Amino acid sequence: MQDEFKKEQLTFTEKGVSVTINGAFEVEGIKLNPELDTQEQQETLKHCLNKAREEIQKTLAQKMMASGIGF
Repeated sequence: MQDEFKKEQLTFTEKGVSVTINGAFEVEGIKLNPELDTQEQQETLKHCLNKAREEIQKTLAQKMMASGIGF
């Protein structure tokens, strides 16, 4: 099942900054927005990482529930 989850990917984008994360919670890619200053990039990147992790967790939980595997 972990191999299947690792294939799952999710990208979260905000203010031109995007983060792609897989089902093993590994960061697959980061795209920054050069129009933002350093502090805004840092805050936006942190938010994107947290939201991407949250969303992939929801996706994996839904897949587990659909497959009949409980927590």
